[in-house]
Amino acid sequence: MSKIKELKERVWRCNQELPLLGLVIRSFGNVSGIDRQEGLVAIKPSGVVYRDLKIHDIVIVDLDNRVVEGKLRPSSDTKTHTLLYRNFPDIGGVVHTHSTYAVAWAQAMKPIPILGTTHADLLAEDVPCTKAMSDNMIKGDYEEETGNQILASFVKRSYKEVPMVLVACHGPFTWGESPEKALYHSQMLEELAKMASLTLQINPSVPRLKKSLIEKHFSRKHGPDAYYGQE
Repeated sequence: MSKIKELKERVWRCNQELPLLGLVIRSFGNVSGIDRQEGLVAIKPSGVVYRDLKIHDIVIVDLDNRVVEGKLRPSSDTKTHTLLYRNFPDIGGVVHTHSTYAVAWAQAMKPIPILGTTHADLLAEDVPCTKAMSDNMIKGDYEEETGNQILASFVKRSYKEVPMVLVACHGPFTWGESPEKALYHSQMLEELAKMASLTLQINPSVPRLKKSLIEKHFSRKHGPDAYYGQE
C-alpha cells in the first residue's frame, strides 16, 4: 500500500469517528493529515455527509492548496489546515468541528478556564480563544485569515503544549502529531468545554484551579518527569 493511500484511509477513518463521537452533524467539520516527506495533505471533501463518505473521496492537496488527487472539491477549511501545517512543523493532523459546547464558548468569545484536574491533565492553561475577525479579514481570504487568527494566539504559547484553540464566533480547531491524536484532542476539548459550562452553572464564582494542582497534573502526563501510563 502506498503512503498516500494509507494516509487517505487513516484520514477517512478519523472523519468517520467525528459523528460517532458526537462532534459533528451532517457534513459539518473535517479531519486532515499530512505526509511531511511528500508535502501532501489528505482532507475531507466539502459538503459530503459522513455516512456517504468513501475512502476514494478523500482529496489530496499540496501545501499551496492545489488539488493533486481527487474528483471532489476539498473542504472549504483547507486553507486553514494548510496554513497550520506550514507554521506548526511538528503536527501531523488537524481537526475542525462544530461540537456544541466548544462552539458555545467560541460564540461567547471566551477562553475555557482551567477549573479542574481533568483540564490540567491535558494542558496547563486555559483553552485560548482568538480575537474576533475584522471586517477586512472577513471580506478578504477568509479561511487563510482564520488560520492567521489562530497563529496570532500562539505567538507567546506553544502549539505543542496547547494543541487546541477556539476561533471566536466560529468553533474549535485541534491538532496533534497524527490525525488520530488531533481527533483525540478534539474529543477532549469538547469534554473540557462541557465540564466548564456545567461547573459555572453550579457555581458561577468558582475559582481557577490552583497552580500547584495544575503543575502536578500536567507534569504527571507531560515532560521528562511524566509517570502516567505504560512505557
